[in-house]
Amino acid sequence: MADNQVLTHVNLERQGFSKVASGKVREIYKLDEHTLLFIATDRISAYDVILANGIPGKGSLLTQLSAHWFDLIKSEMPELKTHMLTTALPSSVPSQLRLVLENRTMQVRRYPILPIESIVRGYITGSAWAEYKRAGTVNGMSMPEGLQESQRLEKPIWTPSTKAEAGMHDENISEARAAEIIGDDVAKMVEAASLKLYEMARDYAAARGILIADTKFEFGLDPATKEVVLVDEVLTPDSSRFWPADGYEVGRSQASYDKQYLRDWLTNSGNKGRDGVTMPEDVVKATTAKYREAYERLTGTTWR
Repeated sequence: MADNQVLTHVNLERQGFSKVASGKVREIYKLDEHTLLFIATDRISAYDVILANGIPGKGSLLTQLSAHWFDLIKSEMPELKTHMLTTALPSSVPSQLRLVLENRTMQVRRYPILPIESIVRGYITGSAWAEYKRAGTVNGMSMPEGLQESQRLEKPIWTPSTKAEAGMHDENISEARAAEIIGDDVAKMVEAASLKLYEMARDYAAARGILIADTKFEFGLDPATKEVVLVDEVLTPDSSRFWPADGYEVGRSQASYDKQYLRDWLTNSGNKGRDGVTMPEDVVKATTAKYREAYERLTGTTWR
């Protein structure tokens, strides 16, 4: 599929595949009892709303960047189980769809998903900064006095949230509330894995000129071993806040390689939270360029 084309909808049910779920970006199909096919479209969402048009090649880029991180995690954190199997297309995908779906699929092991988002923050920004200004807390946790916007925290913090149903908004929750939802032992495992993952990724990205301000992970639970399993995408511009290190300055908002440019446009144009909004071409091009630069810096390869 040409990089300037946009794939916003996929339907494999006519080819005999059984759909499991449809997310903001991904379509998920069942391959067998234990295996799923993730297909990343070029859809993009902001403020929990999917935009009417997409970002050319975004699904392929997210898939390949996630694959890069999964490979790195396998070598740097071999003790952490992930759902990743392969980015190869299943042989059951018909030939007429293979070119369309190439580079944007992952075959993954199926696990029960934990009903929280696991967010790690290394810098204070976004909703954390808004709460801190209002109450001096983040996710209800007391924070040091005198922090400035975008300041690096002394230690990364785990700030879980609920996992909202379609059309609803995630809600930041305390560690205690997360433990109530998924169990204290599981919550501790998720927190420990998330913090270690973030620290590994933060150091890797920093060596390549990118600051990871915060990121979101999702986990499943292996019912046989009771281990937590890293699932979904990982450390992409859709799930993380990436800042260029050479422009970083404490006390203000930062330039960003992620969806912040799109969020700013939605806010400034009065379209924040509205359904059916179409991005103008300049916003599409700028967002595309930011995603590509993040990919190239992090992987050390040129995006095709």
